Amino acid sequence: MVELIISEKPSQAQKIAEALSDTKPKKIVDNKVSYYELTHKGKKIFVGCAVGHLFNLREKNKKGWTYPVFDTEWAPSYELNKNSGFTKKYIEILSKLTKSSNEFVVACDYDLEGSLIGYNVLRFIANKKDGKRMKFSTLTKEELQESYERASKHLDFPLIESGEARHIIDFYFGINLSRALTLSIKNATNRFKILSSGRVQGPTLKILAERELEIQKFKPKLYWELEALGDIYSKHKKDKFWDGKEVKKVYEKIKNEKSAVVKKVIKKIQSQSPPNPFDLTALQLEAYRLFKINPKDSLAIAQTLYTKAYISYPRTSSNQFPPQINIRLIIHKLSAQKEYAKLCQELLARKELKPNNGKKTDPAHPAISPTGIEPRKLSDRENKIYDLIVRRTLATLADPAKRESVSIDLDIKKEPFISTGIRTIDPGWHRFYGRYANFDEINLPDMKEGDLVKIKKINLLSKETQPPKRYTPASTIKELEQKNLGTKATRASIIDALYQRNYIVGQSIQVTTLGLKTVQTLEKYCPEILDEEMTRKLEQDMEEIREKKETKEKVIHDAEKHLSKVLKHFKENELKIGKELSEANIETLEQESRIGQCPECKEGTLSIKRGKFGLFIACDRYKEGCKTTFSLPSNALVKPTGKICKECNYPEILVIRRGKRPQSVCLNVDCKTKAVPQEVLKEKRKCPKCSSQLIIRKSLYGSFFSCPNYPKCKHIESLQNKNESPKIS
Repeated sequence: MVELIISEKPSQAQKIAEALSDTKPKKIVDNKVSYYELTHKGKKIFVGCAVGHLFNLREKNKKGWTYPVFDTEWAPSYELNKNSGFTKKYIEILSKLTKSSNEFVVACDYDLEGSLIGYNVLRFIANKKDGKRMKFSTLTKEELQESYERASKHLDFPLIESGEARHIIDFYFGINLSRALTLSIKNATNRFKILSSGRVQGPTLKILAERELEIQKFKPKLYWELEALGDIYSKHKKDKFWDGKEVKKVYEKIKNEKSAVVKKVIKKIQSQSPPNPFDLTALQLEAYRLFKINPKDSLAIAQTLYTKAYISYPRTSSNQFPPQINIRLIIHKLSAQKEYAKLCQELLARKELKPNNGKKTDPAHPAISPTGIEPRKLSDRENKIYDLIVRRTLATLADPAKRESVSIDLDIKKEPFISTGIRTIDPGWHRFYGRYANFDEINLPDMKEGDLVKIKKINLLSKETQPPKRYTPASTIKELEQKNLGTKATRASIIDALYQRNYIVGQSIQVTTLGLKTVQTLEKYCPEILDEEMTRKLEQDMEEIREKKETKEKVIHDAEKHLSKVLKHFKENELKIGKELSEANIETLEQESRIGQCPECKEGTLSIKRGKFGLFIACDRYKEGCKTTFSLPSNALVKPTGKICKECNYPEILVIRRGKRPQSVCLNVDCKTKAVPQEVLKEKRKCPKCSSQLIIRKSLYGSFFSCPNYPKCKHIESLQNKNESPKIS
């Protein structure tokens, strides 16, 4: 008997093979694809892998760009997308292994996606309808061995059917709504602009657009505050004065007072419970708060830590450590890491380790935790996420913190003022969470009723109310979770899609004219596309498939029926929708191309233009004689920042290059921010390729050494950052 174990990724295949093999597993490389051969208790086993989804949905019997589309079929990913061409060789290797095997085990991630990936390999490559199922939450040797020994005899079909229903329904909504929007512009104006929407994308954009409109419509309102500076800081108890005459009257009354009388002192000791363990959303929110790491990136980093066996499975909705998790063993392993040793030993000295579990659960996976395996060679961001997860785990097991709040009521010429303070009197879990437990500490001196407080100055402050805060990627994910829109694993990618389609920009999310107009147009002519209730209902239906309360066929049929009505309504208004969206797209493109005021003529506007040799920036008064132009890098996306350089008053632009952080750059190549140090100017270097004396050139990014024989010799050396690749201007 020969068994084939199917994993979701190459790194997981290696972990499984090493965990189960009686000796060192044999690694075989065929057409640059690795698989493993091993023996486990006398049984021969192959461990092969997919690379995510090897099969995806496509339109069956495609008849051009038309809609509605409900006739679909599964096909190899490499046939659907050129970028997925690499998956072909993985299918070929798995096909080869299935022919040599007669038992099959799915060991993909235990969730909707992983279950569907494994099932598709079985039914489309192995031509099998069932197999065994390994279920694990970490890739540690112990858990993988236990998972193999206790593998289910059958696949998790409710999970598979729920995952397949989600794929099919999301495909229906994505392809039909995106085609409808795109064709509406084409049919109305004969212009081609790809627009997209989806089951969750539309409602998400609507949420962001509503906030954007709130901000745009917001009118600030003037108010006043009174503050007293002296031995302690205090404010008038009324906080905000909306009547200018009233506040001036009070100010005139007390402005020359030099002391205040303590009327009352109230102290309260509050117990601050430890945080709950991390579910995915909480981790994404905390990573953004502390490190400004986007949710999509924090998920990717956590996934990498999981595949290296450093943490448990991150795509979980649970914020609980269930009893079956040996949390004491995890802490014991962590104690071997120098940075956490002292804290771990303190916890291990306790008779019982009880986490402060939250209320959220996940039937497949517990909350995110470290495995105890010491990481090696982590990047800076990986180390941050790992450290955050470890310290959060430790903090959940620690004692509550105690904080004392103090409120002092003051009397200044019969006007009530109040001073508040707060301090930590027992840090408790704060010590374990370390620098991530950052709380205000406002210490007030001990006072009692009747004491006098010196006042140095009383200020009358004029302020304005502020508009609602913009959403960030992290707070958007939190909002979607609260509204039950999308899933823990897809919300970050939905937000990313809105960026890609130019519906939103910036980390403090601003909805573009195109995004706003898309929402306004759809609300006017086809509001069903933006309906939260419909999206929420489908989420519930798909969850009921998983719970065996509903069938896959009925949920898909109901979704198709609903979408048909939506598309019929859309078609009736197609030309009106297309015309309005086309106008919005043109306006958005114009806004995105405007960089700022021309620094030379002071009258024109700098805009991004396209020329014979690519993109460049020029003044729009070139017909009037302004010849101001700036070259742009060919391998980057350039966007306006709306900012002016503090050194030279030239506009700044945002340069976005793949694999690197966006960089704000001054347009002026002679700006002081790009000045070359004197010692560098005196330095003489020879070209390592042709031995010529290197010269200094300038580019948008600053100065750099370049070979004088350019372009024959293209050798360059950065002066300011060796990791940068300057472009010759």
